[in-house]
Amino acid sequence: MWFWHSRMLKKSASIVLVSFRPSTYLRWYASGPHSLRPCWTDFLSILQGSVLLFKVGAAEAHLTVRFAVMDGGKVRRSFASATIMALLALTFLSGCALFAPREEVRLKQATAEELTVLLSQREAAIQTMKGLFSAKVHGGIIPIASRVEGALYYRRPNAMRLRGFTAIGSELFEFVQVEDQFRLRLPTMGRVLSGSPSDMGEMGKLARPFQLSVWAMGGVLGTGIIAKNETVVLKEEGDRYRLDVFGPSTSGAQFVRRRLWFERQTLHVVLEDRLTESGAVEATIQYEDFRAIGDGRFMRPFKIVLEDGKGQGRVQVTFHEMIPNQPVSATDLAQL
Repeated sequence: MWFWHSRMLKKSASIVLVSFRPSTYLRWYASGPHSLRPCWTDFLSILQGSVLLFKVGAAEAHLTVRFAVMDGGKVRRSFASATIMALLALTFLSGCALFAPREEVRLKQATAEELTVLLSQREAAIQTMKGLFSAKVHGGIIPIASRVEGALYYRRPNAMRLRGFTAIGSELFEFVQVEDQFRLRLPTMGRVLSGSPSDMGEMGKLARPFQLSVWAMGGVLGTGIIAKNETVVLKEEGDRYRLDVFGPSTSGAQFVRRRLWFERQTLHVVLEDRLTESGAVEATIQYEDFRAIGDGRFMRPFKIVLEDGKGQGRVQVTFHEMIPNQPVSATDLAQL
């Protein structure tokens, strides 16, 4: 009888050990890219204790077959304790995955010359553009409406038309810029303003938001290239590059006209400052939600947030659709 009990105990212990052999899944994690070797070692130590406890429980289970009436509760307590230990061990291992080291973000390296070329390439990639957008206006920067549904038409290099409508389709404005001339028509106010872009700042509250809109659309159209009379200085700011763009002032002295921040994972322009000759920030523009358009080769921001540096307000533009490099007629552009 003792020989029979001994064979049964060895068989039970073997069953327990086989059931806790590491699976292929766990072995992969131990040697995978996010190694869990420290947690795996701890897990094995916990598991070893569980196996020993199971051995004792198995022995007690077989010995108490004959004495179940005398000590049945002890068997249940042993197996319950072993089960709890196993669950704790598995929970500990699953927690290890939560603290596995994250893959390090790789930042691209670029020079000022390379970023200048990149801006030119993005500008040349868009020959024409049609787009539909919505604008939310805060702070009275546009004295027409707080919500605008709009349409954009563009043809390279410098012909652009913006149209704004109410939610029910009534026309709010039409802004057209070709070469060095612009026209702003406000049907609801019965007014038409025209002139050169350099005169826009002198036309008061009505022209100001459209001057800012031209700058904001530059991030979509890629028109914010470095001009021939401009120079650049590159600075590294953590996970961004800052490109300071210098140009001649009215007196001929050089000053910082713009600052462009490039996100270094993708080299997208995500932030832009427009500055005055005195160094004050005239406008800050954020570019977000980059998506592929056309055949997927071009990435453009579908969300633009513009803060007026003079404290006149804030505009958020969200594009619903962009169609690049499709025919744009003279009627679409309503050229001057």
